[in-house]
Amino acid sequence: MKHSLLITRNVVGVIGNVISVFLFASPMPTFIEIYKKKSVEEYKGDPYLATTMNCMLWVFYAMPFVHPKSLVVISTNAIGFAFQIFYLLIFIIYADKHGRLKVLRWIAVEIGFMAIVATITMLCFHTTQKRTFFVGILCVIFCLGMYVSPLTIMGKVIKSKSVKYMPFWLSVGNFANGVIWTTYAFLPLDQWILIPNGVGVISGAAQLILYTCYYKNTSMEIENEKKPNQVQMSFHDNLPA
Repeated sequence: MKHSLLITRNVVGVIGNVISVFLFASPMPTFIEIYKKKSVEEYKGDPYLATTMNCMLWVFYAMPFVHPKSLVVISTNAIGFAFQIFYLLIFIIYADKHGRLKVLRWIAVEIGFMAIVATITMLCFHTTQKRTFFVGILCVIFCLGMYVSPLTIMGKVIKSKSVKYMPFWLSVGNFANGVIWTTYAFLPLDQWILIPNGVGVISGAAQLILYTCYYKNTSMEIENEKKPNQVQMSFHDNLPA
């Protein structure tokens, strides 16, 4: 029974890895758009900063000297960290001065915070059980931050009744990632993984509900934005040479 549970956990972990990579790659269309327009427009850097901190903490949590036998957690979050660094670089390049300084400031804070966490963990806690408890609490807090960070843009969606600046695939990825890692957390029970990812399921579902409510409005908005350009092009085409 114990052996079959371990196999099931490993299989779910591998599926979780695949879905997590999808989650981390899901903002790519948004950043391709930013690159083409050379501007971040109304997009927020908050989700990518939150995910960067989250990935760093989970990599540390899964280290053998903190929480042994968690290789799948290391691999997932190391990949996620690489994606977030890429996104933040693009954001820094194409944000205005205020947005750029905000992102750089938060990156510095996160690096400093991670150094403090690592120092306290290694100097103050001398068993993996105690280290798991300490780092686990922090992981829960920052994983919640990752899942809740889209709420900043969800408020904008409700006010504007438009999902234009709320990346759809990021919402899908958040929901799917929350579901698979919640399942993983029950095989056997790991409350540090269960709590934030359970919230992730709720957060992802809320984002997808907003999409269902406001997608039609957004489509009409995009069509209306195109019409003036089409009229202008038609006007220029009819001018005498």
